[in-house]
Amino acid sequence: MTTAIRAGSLIDGSGRDPIRNATIIVEENRIARIETNGAIPRDAEVIDAAGMTIMPGMIDCHVHLMFELESVQQQLLTPFSLTIAKGLEHARRTLDGGFTAARDAGGTPRGVKLAIDQGLVPGPRLRLSINIMSQSGGHGDSMMPNGAVVPFFMDSAETPHAVADGVEEVRRVVRSLLRAGADVIKLCSTGGVLSPADEPDASQFSPEEIATIVYEARAAGKPAMAHAQGTQGIKNAVLAGVASIEHGIYLTEEVCAEMKRRGSYLVPTLIAPLWVLRRAESAPSSVPPYGVRKSKEVMEAHKASFRMAAELGVPIAMGTDMAVGPHGLNAEELERMCDGGLTPMQAIVATTKTAAECARFADLGTLEPGKFADLLVVDGDPLADIRLLQNKDKLALIMKDGKAHKNLLTGRVPA
Repeated sequence: MTTAIRAGSLIDGSGRDPIRNATIIVEENRIARIETNGAIPRDAEVIDAAGMTIMPGMIDCHVHLMFELESVQQQLLTPFSLTIAKGLEHARRTLDGGFTAARDAGGTPRGVKLAIDQGLVPGPRLRLSINIMSQSGGHGDSMMPNGAVVPFFMDSAETPHAVADGVEEVRRVVRSLLRAGADVIKLCSTGGVLSPADEPDASQFSPEEIATIVYEARAAGKPAMAHAQGTQGIKNAVLAGVASIEHGIYLTEEVCAEMKRRGSYLVPTLIAPLWVLRRAESAPSSVPPYGVRKSKEVMEAHKASFRMAAELGVPIAMGTDMAVGPHGLNAEELERMCDGGLTPMQAIVATTKTAAECARFADLGTLEPGKFADLLVVDGDPLADIRLLQNKDKLALIMKDGKAHKNLLTGRVPA
């Protein structure tokens, strides 16, 4: 099966200037070549996107498909089987939003990934962390002040319990997560906004514990990612060899320099505290008061840290922390990154090429021969208005693995 997609403009994801009047030739599920002379194979199915923009499918490096902000009462009344069903719907919405791949930062079991890979349900390609490693009383510990445990994610054989203390205990937990199918190990090196027993600037896990987590992950050929908001906890994670810093609210020039030197990625999730406050207004019972307070306290520091990291050349990979906000609305993060100093092209690169590198999708992120045919056709120019990517009506074609998940171009006659 050969498909030829004619476009007015091609953004290849590398950061180079767009290519005008390009045609992408897709054979089976991969990009065979890119033509600029209008040549089309005789047997090709032609998709005419004249006047539109082709770009790589977007990649979100920080989502939680199995989670959405709800009241404690609603969490307790929701069977885990229903949580799975909701997670599959969240996956579909994510793909509908133009995200053909994502890294799940905790809570999604391997079966969801396999269901998508086997074509049973639509959704993005996934990299999974399975569960979130936390010390006792840390960001991932769901014990409430009265002793009740209201977990964000259900502990099970497929999502093993991941609260651990001490070198040998964290070693065991990493191995259990790898056994359950983790592609990346997620740890909390600081407190956070939505956790009940800590503050964002509190450091968590000792340097020795973090080093053990990173060692065990690397031994299996996997990277580690760290929920890291406070300065010292970020520094501990970077120096231990964690591959990506999630959130990075209280960065310093020293830490940014070390991240740049090591090639550590920043996954900023700028939209996350905004959605906490939006949820608090629209559904007050879904956000605890301490979450509202902490979101307001970190907002300006978060923006300033992102701007500094961008100016100092830290590799930036797009991520949203969706679950805090509604799944499928991930593309607003690009607007927030542009507000923080990136150009639209830089925001697109962060959401394609750099995101693919961060999440270890070797065959994604750029439009070039040999890569998987995961791509979007946008009705308009996202370089002129990055907000176009938030408008699903403007996503005329969403192609994943060479197959159209959505195609509004059927019936258009090639010029």
